[in-house]
Amino acid sequence: MVAVDKPAGMLSVPGRGEHKRDCAALRVAQRWPNALIVHRLDMGTSGLLVFARGAQAQRTMSMSFAGRSVHKRYEAVVQGLVAQDEGEIDLPLIADWPNRPLQKVDHDIGKPSLTRWQVMSRDEASGRTRLSLEPVTGRSHQLRVHLMSIGHPIVGDELYDPVRAAESTRMLLHACELRLPHPVSGQDLMLQSTVPF
Repeated sequence: MVAVDKPAGMLSVPGRGEHKRDCAALRVAQRWPNALIVHRLDMGTSGLLVFARGAQAQRTMSMSFAGRSVHKRYEAVVQGLVAQDEGEIDLPLIADWPNRPLQKVDHDIGKPSLTRWQVMSRDEASGRTRLSLEPVTGRSHQLRVHLMSIGHPIVGDELYDPVRAAESTRMLLHACELRLPHPVSGQDLMLQSTVPF
């Protein structure tokens, strides 16, 4: 396997069009030609991204992600002072088809989605809160939609808080920890990345 620290602003996989070809997957494959994608981070999210080396490792790692034996932790700075010290956001999510790539909460047909969060610090002067986030499920834009839905969008989020997005040069969301079983030995690995904001 290969683990990289993806910068904010870089795609995980190629997008549509030549101008969106550069991405983490392409750069990793240039060095390790057998590296295959296992999961993704949004373009605006920085942090840990892992790749499998070879099809067998990809199958094994994909099963670990699907079976929720991968523990993920993120840090984010959100708008507003979060009142409680910790909690859970349990809201079903689905693609907002007319407004893709946006996702939305839908209690009728949304897929179950759970995020655990804990306050790390509150900044009274800026009116912002730093959170530790643990997505139990792995839906597209889960952390972004869940936090927006409780009134605390992530600072710099152009999709879910476009009016205030210009207050930051990037979205303040970072994948800082991944704990997962090694695809060959099964040994528990803990990967960590320093939060750059």
